[in-house]
Amino acid sequence: MEFKDYYQVLGLDKAAGADEIKKSYRKLARKYHPDVSKEADAELRMKDVNEAYAVLGDPEKRAAYDQLGSRYRDGQEFQAPPNWNGGSGFSGADMGEYSDFFANLFGQSAQGRGGRAGPRPRRGQDSHAKIVIDLRDAYQGAPRTITLRGERADAQGRVSVQEHSLNVQIPKGVREGQQIRLAGQGSPGTGGSAAGDLFLEVHFKPDPHYRVDDRDVYLTLPVTPWEAALGASIEAPTPSGKVQVKIPANSKNGRKLRLKGRGIPGEPVGDLYLLLDIVLPPADTEKARQLYEMMAREMAFNPRQAMGV
Repeated sequence: MEFKDYYQVLGLDKAAGADEIKKSYRKLARKYHPDVSKEADAELRMKDVNEAYAVLGDPEKRAAYDQLGSRYRDGQEFQAPPNWNGGSGFSGADMGEYSDFFANLFGQSAQGRGGRAGPRPRRGQDSHAKIVIDLRDAYQGAPRTITLRGERADAQGRVSVQEHSLNVQIPKGVREGQQIRLAGQGSPGTGGSAAGDLFLEVHFKPDPHYRVDDRDVYLTLPVTPWEAALGASIEAPTPSGKVQVKIPANSKNGRKLRLKGRGIPGEPVGDLYLLLDIVLPPADTEKARQLYEMMAREMAFNPRQAMGV
């Protein structure tokens, strides 16, 4: 049996603190969770990540693991010493969900005079998934139904992988990257303990018009040359509905107009920024060409004057 380096599985140094271990686990869980990962070996990698966190995330298990691990390298032939039980409190662990290495390391006390003990009560692992929403959902909030594939426990405590649907309320003001916690919707616990939680990481669906930066929203707004030169009051779209916008006279291409409080709701509320994009009408008719020719004659305008030409 080969020794498994749990620190290497989580991409950590052996001196890593508890917060570093938890952070690395969550990052890898988002990467390899079968519901969201496109990796070919995602399910196997996720199992390794869960097992590594079950050991390194538990101070007692980690101490016992470090006691033996200091003498072995990853992949080296390994067998737990005779009569070594991994420390107190490990008896009765449910070995079925772990590798043979874990069972060999921590399952030695699971057998006693009365035979194999029942599962040790343990809260279920937290699960992570991604949910993609429209930007408008962040402005108004919205109910969503999602389908996930994960572990479920029946009335007898038997665990199997099933698809299940959940109704989720997207809260008003949610931001890109924010996590929505669904209590008790993670992996089932053992020995009658509570299930873990499900964390949904929010991502916005790509939008052809809007760009989001935290709670601020940006929109490139096309305007005509005469609207930019003379000023105008025009209608502009926003994720929360159409609004009237005043274009100041003599506006240049790329000018930024701020609509205070029109960004994503929250504390503080975001702003909406309009970036003016002056669009030239095509000279594709005789009348249009005549108008351009008249402008060329009547307007003494040289856009290259500042370049000395």
